[in-house]
Amino acid sequence: MPKLSPADVPEVKLDSAAAPIEACLSRDQRRGLFEKPGTTVYAIVALTSKSYTGHAEGEDKDPQVKVRITECEVARSDEDAAALADAKRAMWRGRQIDGTLDEVGEGPQRPDAALLDVTVSKPTEDELKAHKRRQEQRRRDEYVR
Repeated sequence: MPKLSPADVPEVKLDSAAAPIEACLSRDQRRGLFEKPGTTVYAIVALTSKSYTGHAEGEDKDPQVKVRITECEVARSDEDAAALADAKRAMWRGRQIDGTLDEVGEGPQRPDAALLDVTVSKPTEDELKAHKRRQEQRRRDEYVR
């Protein structure tokens, strides 16, 4: 990897591979995005750097890194979307305080507060494992019949 000087700030480009996004959108969400331009869905994504374009000494080309969405979960209810929007606004306020934005938005002071409220009603890891065990047992029972 090339070393960047403290003054260099790479441009970030989004890679075109969108499989994680497509996989997490429901059929209705996909149709809504297509049929109603301007539709917004809220999602939690993980970005992973996949490639970079370095810059040679003395060349007048800005450094660039390409990122890919490697994990994605999309809000499937109004409650989930509101929690993600609240978290986004809270993080946005943090960037404003850090001096990267000019205006302050609305929302909770802690982004995790809204998410904790919503995640209380979601299954835990143990509940998911138990569900998968029940599904597997049902498959075995049906196979035996």
